[in-house]
Amino acid sequence: MTKTIFISLPVADLARSTAFYKALGFEPNTRLSDETATCMAWSESIQVMLITHAKWRTFTPRPLPPAGAIGHMLSLAMDSREAVDAINRAAKAHGGQADANPAEDHGFMYSRDLADPDGHLWATFWMEERR
Repeated sequence: MTKTIFISLPVADLARSTAFYKALGFEPNTRLSDETATCMAWSESIQVMLITHAKWRTFTPRPLPPAGAIGHMLSLAMDSREAVDAINRAAKAHGGQADANPAEDHGFMYSRDLADPDGHLWATFWMEERR
């Protein structure tokens, strides 16, 4: 089996979150989805599990973080500056937040952060390949 990362995120509204991630370019993996969770594939080796709060509570007794709290930020490498801008526009148009942190442009690297409807942070960035 190929090494794969599964990122599990608790979500308040499974249908809304599924639509949001689909709008960002993630593909539903119906084989690993049901009424309590939707698996969304970024690539063959990166899968995001969107899990209802009720299902999440069967995994751990630890409380969900309060609204506005952040414990991590995940990063997605994009093919171009334009792709970074496009995914941020899609986030804003589908119930998320574009530019959740100030954009950064270092010439060789460009990044903009977005938040999903539940406040999960994603850094989206493009970096010039070394020549």
